[in-house]
Amino acid sequence: MRILLVEDNLLLGEGLKDSLSDEGEAVDWVKTGKEALLALKSEPFDLVILDLGLPDLDGLEVLRKLRGQEASLQPNRETPVLILTARDQTADRVQGLDQGADDYLVKPFERDELLARTRALHRRATGRSQPVLDFDRLVIVPSERRITLDGNDINLSRREYAVLLALAESPGRYLSKQQISEKIYGWGEEVESNALEVHIHHLRKKLEGDYIVNRRGLGYRFAADSAKSSDGN
Repeated sequence: MRILLVEDNLLLGEGLKDSLSDEGEAVDWVKTGKEALLALKSEPFDLVILDLGLPDLDGLEVLRKLRGQEASLQPNRETPVLILTARDQTADRVQGLDQGADDYLVKPFERDELLARTRALHRRATGRSQPVLDFDRLVIVPSERRITLDGNDINLSRREYAVLLALAESPGRYLSKQQISEKIYGWGEEVESNALEVHIHHLRKKLEGDYIVNRRGLGYRFAADSAKSSDGN
């Protein structure tokens, strides 16, 4: 998942970025409302975590522009937004939700609750309600970052896990190399030209099946039917 984190508190921002990155997410962190709007114009994101108390634009103004009619923000207009704020009055929460926020978390909060809320928002955005992706032999448990094949745990690197999850959340749909890379790499990360192919090669070996299909000109897709049985039955 590609996340835009908008938080001006350096200590909190660093902690959130580290926590989300440890979960396998690609996190881009900005510290002002203007930087957030520039990012939203230039990159597609799966989730925005937005602080309201920003030093330039109020977070609600950023939210209004995101949910408004600005054509330049079109790629992210429907992106889920989780608001972070020290404003704990009911009226403030209602205003944020009415402006288009999807969820609200009042500071201070627990790390595990933040992570659970990000997963829940992403599930809803991808059209699923179940917390587990169950493909019979292959099971993915995002809350635990756990993968099992025939009941046995599969050890994946952070990048391998991110690639698998990006594909498994859209079974049967081809994703281009660029689309996958946008979901698993943040700004400033050095990426080798063949890095994605290497991750997929390792995934195929570890999953022991044709779960990831490549088609020239279209990209890669997760073949959910291949997870039914290793011998095709």
